[in-house]
Amino acid sequence: MYIVTGAVGFIGTCLVRELNNRGIENVLVVDRLDKSSKWKNFQEMRFFDYVDADSFLEMLYDFPDELADKIQGVFHLGACSSTTEMDMNFLMENNVNYSKAVFEFCSAHQVPLLYASSAATYGDGENGYDDESDISTLKPLNPYGQSKQLFDQWALKQTLTPPKWFGVKFFNVFGPFEYHKKEMRSVVHKSFEQINEVGRVRLFKSHKGGVADGEQLRDFVYGVDVARACVEMLGSGEGGLSGIYNMGTGEARSFKDLVTATFKAMNKPTNIEYFDMPENLRDQYQYFTEAKMNKFKTLLPEFTFLSLEDAVEDYVKNYLL
Repeated sequence: MYIVTGAVGFIGTCLVRELNNRGIENVLVVDRLDKSSKWKNFQEMRFFDYVDADSFLEMLYDFPDELADKIQGVFHLGACSSTTEMDMNFLMENNVNYSKAVFEFCSAHQVPLLYASSAATYGDGENGYDDESDISTLKPLNPYGQSKQLFDQWALKQTLTPPKWFGVKFFNVFGPFEYHKKEMRSVVHKSFEQINEVGRVRLFKSHKGGVADGEQLRDFVYGVDVARACVEMLGSGEGGLSGIYNMGTGEARSFKDLVTATFKAMNKPTNIEYFDMPENLRDQYQYFTEAKMNKFKTLLPEFTFLSLEDAVEDYVKNYLL
């Protein structure tokens, strides 16, 4: 049996489908449902049972040993992922304390664990994007990033740990089953919508000297690849390779590149309009992210990610269109 928290969300759905593709359907899916269309993701996966996230937290403290012995791995993706969430008390309970409970459960029952961290922990990138460096120097730009940073620091201090565990710092993930995320959807999905409606895409102007409009750079990574990588990570190696890992392609690309690829996949002429970034976002805006992937390549030397253009084409043609 596998357990996936946040399983009905974007990356969670991709991950459960990846398990299904490998013939694994004995999956306990855990999540909090809301009034969005997230429930539709149930239709994209095969699993044996669903448990509400709050009920699952209570279960962790009284989990039957005979059932725990059957768990081959836990993918803990459940968290508040909104970079604009300002309620730090909520983030401490939901992203930090909940994750501690999952980590301690996996440690007590010696169950392999992979949990979601975030590239938001790197802040403005002043200290680079190296997952082999000292994370204590990182300064996230928002409460969400800080909550992920606090849990990463806590996990690294533990002496009793799962037999192997991976804290995965997701960079800019896009792909299928993100449709319910409203403003948190990827630029690809928003662009697809704008192109269909008005034939053009609006992007933020640059407010940093030396960076042209649309040339803000991100490490964009495809959700389908991310799911495949996570499953292979948990199934590989020994406990000595445990720790914090980046999850990106290792190649920064521009928003202009991303949107141009979307137009091309839709067989439409490129038409981009640039507009001023809201004042409240300018102090926490990242102009460059690029994952250092040496550590990941040591763990999975044969793994390859799709190029930006191929990933966008697959997403647009095989899912959105």
